[in-house]
This record gives sequence, C-alpha cells and structure tokens, in this order.
Amino acid sequence: MDDSSDLEKDVNSSSYHQEWVEYASRDDLLARRAQESLKEKLVLEDDFAWGVPSHGLASGDGSRREKLKYIGGVDISFLKKDPSVSCGALVVLDADTMDVVHEEFEVTRLQVPYVPGFLAFREASMLLGLLNKMKANAHPFYPQLVMVDGNGLLHPRGLGLACHLGILANLPTIGVGKNLHHIDGLTQSAVRQSLEARENYDKDLIFLTGKSGKSWGVAMRSSLGSSKPIYVSIGHRISLDSAISIVKTCCKYRIPEPIRQADIRSKMFLQKFKGLLLYMIDHSTKPNAAPRILGHKLDTTAIYLSEASRGHEDLSLEGTLSNMKA
Repeated sequence: MDDSSDLEKDVNSSSYHQEWVEYASRDDLLARRAQESLKEKLVLEDDFAWGVPSHGLASGDGSRREKLKYIGGVDISFLKKDPSVSCGALVVLDADTMDVVHEEFEVTRLQVPYVPGFLAFREASMLLGLLNKMKANAHPFYPQLVMVDGNGLLHPRGLGLACHLGILANLPTIGVGKNLHHIDGLTQSAVRQSLEARENYDKDLIFLTGKSGKSWGVAMRSSLGSSKPIYVSIGHRISLDSAISIVKTCCKYRIPEPIRQADIRSKMFLQKFKGLLLYMIDHSTKPNAAPRILGHKLDTTAIYLSEASRGHEDLSLEGTLSNMKA
C-alpha cells in the first residue's frame, strides 16, 4: 500500500497521530511529508471568541467579548536514571491571578527517539492525551489557550511542537522556546547581539525576520535583568501580536508562568514517585498485579494524577507497594 495515501486521512482521527509517530520512526522523508500535510491545517491569525489581555491588565480587551479565564501550560520532564521515562504535565492557571487551578500528569516510557526538527513525533501524543482527558470529562478548567515548552512557527519547516499540538487539539497555542532554531539566516548569537545593541537597549523584544523577509516570531526579554531571551512564535489559531501580549501578561520570571509551573510540577511528580518508578522498571510488574494510584492502574506505560482526585488514596511508595501485595 502507498504510504502517501495514509497522509490524506482525517487529521483529527485517533489513529492519525500514532501513524505519524510510526512514520517518524521509520523514515525521515515520510515524517517531513506528514509535517507538510499537517501544516495545511495551520491557522496563523486570531481564531477565538475571547478578548486578548494587555500587559498589567486583567484578561479581556474591555469589550463585551468572552473573557480569557484559563491558560494551560505543558512541559515534559525526564527521569535522570532512565531518560526514556518521562512525565508530561498539563497545568491550568487563572488568567487574572496566575494561580494554578488544575494539574494533570502522565508518566510513560517514550519509545520514539528525539530527532532534531521532529520533537512533536516524540512528545505530542502524551500532551494531547492530557488535553483529551480533560475535554472528555468536560472539565470546567479546560484551557482556552495552551502555552507549549517548544517552538511553533519558529521551526525549520514552520511546524514545531506548538503548531502540531494546537492543530491536533484544535486549540489556540503559543510556542515558547529557550533556544533558537538556526533558520533563514537567524542565529542565536546574532539575535542576542542585536538585543544588546545600543539601539535596542530599551526594547523588550525584537522581531525575528529572516533573510527571506519572513517574520518567524520574536526574541523577548521577559523579565527585568534577564540576560537570556525567550523565543515566542505562533502555534495555532492566534496572531503573533496576540501571542506577544499574552506571554507578557504571564511572565513573573523569564519563563511564562504556565510553562514554568508545568516544568516545576512535572519534575516534582517524577521526584515524588522516583522510587516506585525505578522499582517497577527493575521488577517488570505484571499488568494484572499493577498497583493503583487514584483509581488508575499503575504500570510503566502510564500514571495519571489529577488535582481533583488528590487525597483519596495513599500515594506513597510504601502504600502503593502494599496495594500490589493485596
């Protein structure tokens, strides 16, 4: 069967992304073709009902438009002893206060290796699963917008993780990178030099315009005294101007708070269950003997934890191992 015919399937089908993961594992050319196919779905302008908040003001643009209430942040952390074991976090914040109102985690063993330019084939499935879990439960804190620890349009083929995830989840997304892809004549060292130049001394951002004349995003000084910029780009269903405004409202420190909290909490979650995870990796727990955490079977494939379920069961290593013996 011709592999290219598979690329014409419905982008929202449940099997579609998994097949793309398989493409990326087998063939770089097929992965590129998959990205080009998905790129046709990309929306690079505001496509939402809520108003865009301004820096220092409450969410909303002063009109009668729907208010931006909940902003999601996603990130993935890895177990140091076994980097294939990863924890994906979806953290939802109140757009006005930047308080965390909900969190979801999944721990899994990633089977797809990291290949530069194809990060989404490794990480998007886990992050999409967290969003789909909230959506399926009609959760009241389901985010209206998601910030992604990874690039969006600022990508060698114009389709980074933030774009990929936004299209699959059908949500507005913003890409926030800590490092710059060297594309279209743009280099990280040159961008930093430009930010530090006398004429840009008072600016908090510069636009990343390549040799082709295309605007890829912005390099932003997101906090006072920060010597390292962050790189903000469109993910999906949002304009660059709106993405910039929203990122500015979310920055207490260098990294926007939704992503910063997802990073902190995913690392804490891995640390909390490190002993259990390593035990299970070393002892290859059988599925029918798997312990339960918060009503979910625990194996090395997936662990889920939601804020709403906290406190209902013993989450300690000792308590979980006791459940295994019961």
